[in-house]
Amino acid sequence: MSNTLLIIILLGLMGLAYRLGVRRSQKLVGGPGGVRGLHSLPSYYGFFTALWCGLPALLVLLLWVSLQGGVIRDLVVSDLPEAVRALPEAQLGLVINDIQNLAQGNIVSGEVSPEMERASEHYKSLQQTSYAALFVVVLSLAIAGLSLGWKLISPTYRARNRVESAIKWLLVGCSTIAIFTTLGIVLSVLFESIRFFQIIPVSEFLFGLEWSPQMAIREDQVGSSGAFGVIPLFVGTLLIALIAMLVAVPIGLMSAIYLSEYAGSRFRAYAKPLLEILAGIPTVVYGFFAALTVAPFIRNNGELLGLDVSSESALAAGLVMGIMIIPFISSLSDDVINAVPQTMRDASLGIGATHSETVKKVILPAALPGIVGGILLAVSRAIGETMIVVMAAGLSANLTANPLQSVTTVTVQIVTLLVGDQEFDSPKTLAAFALGLLLFVVTLILNVVALRVVRKYREAYE
Repeated sequence: MSNTLLIIILLGLMGLAYRLGVRRSQKLVGGPGGVRGLHSLPSYYGFFTALWCGLPALLVLLLWVSLQGGVIRDLVVSDLPEAVRALPEAQLGLVINDIQNLAQGNIVSGEVSPEMERASEHYKSLQQTSYAALFVVVLSLAIAGLSLGWKLISPTYRARNRVESAIKWLLVGCSTIAIFTTLGIVLSVLFESIRFFQIIPVSEFLFGLEWSPQMAIREDQVGSSGAFGVIPLFVGTLLIALIAMLVAVPIGLMSAIYLSEYAGSRFRAYAKPLLEILAGIPTVVYGFFAALTVAPFIRNNGELLGLDVSSESALAAGLVMGIMIIPFISSLSDDVINAVPQTMRDASLGIGATHSETVKKVILPAALPGIVGGILLAVSRAIGETMIVVMAAGLSANLTANPLQSVTTVTVQIVTLLVGDQEFDSPKTLAAFALGLLLFVVTLILNVVALRVVRKYREAYE
């Protein structure tokens, strides 16, 4: 039985527990008309019973699923021949992977031996036993919790306090998971970056002007251990992001102003959804559009003007990326402008200001914190984009400010370095983590600056 089906059954039991809790609370006071005799509303008693039914069972389910794989693996390994168990960890992992693939009916990497077939059958048997035991334990806990919650209900029982306390701790747990997940990501990137900086000096990484992470096989190539200067990557990232912002910010902001202040309700009802369709188009489609339409158009027209235009250019990637980002700025700015109190508009118009003066002198300054937030989101979107850059700007790490030349970005290089089977003990692979750490620091600085700007103007208009 799959875990998904078990969760569905558990949710159904929680729904049943809710109904039973509500009915019991009403029955204890003589029906729905006597709810004034209850400490809490009947719905709180229903939620209380449902929480007793679901939370312990869900916690056991999560713990069981997290430990199940490791326990089954250890049991399977313990039954393997001594010669197999004595293999190095990497080779033993490949053997276990083949056993799992064989048990699931997938292709294995080598020949299937009788020992592997027996181990595969043992693996399937343990998995089926584990699922059956999990089903019994979880449903037993759910029924026991339902019964306990149902019995605890009384007219004086503080169900609302218990439910709100449980919800509070549930929210605390979710926020803690989010915090620790972020911390884990940062620490994993940091530790791998430290390994990289033990091989490549920080000064060479931060201030180097050449990026060639491919390890040299001859001494006459660019450096005997590659070149890891990050400056060309950040110049390319900032160049493409700048072009995208020059396209997206004016168009997106002007679109938001028109839709919120000048457009009629009927036109707005059609225009805004159509504009936001741009945000739902996959980035690979934008990449095809940039590579097959925009880049050849720029190259052909550049040649007519006598310009040397690369087949893949920062201008093509930036223009298409700017089109993709327009809905982010437009939608967020529109919402922020509409949130400005109508009294501010009325006051400005009441003292004789025109509509355009009201927009320029009152509405836009009041909405500036939200607009800055939308632009910051758009900048982050531009810096993190990969597919459009790969297809329209190329992979060449050129140190240039010419938008007609081919460049690359930090995110593209991270993907390039981690494609395929890689060993995480070489500077080439570890460089991806150093790039990720540096990109994280830069994004953090942008967020801090934007927060200071927002705080400054918010104090002026609150």
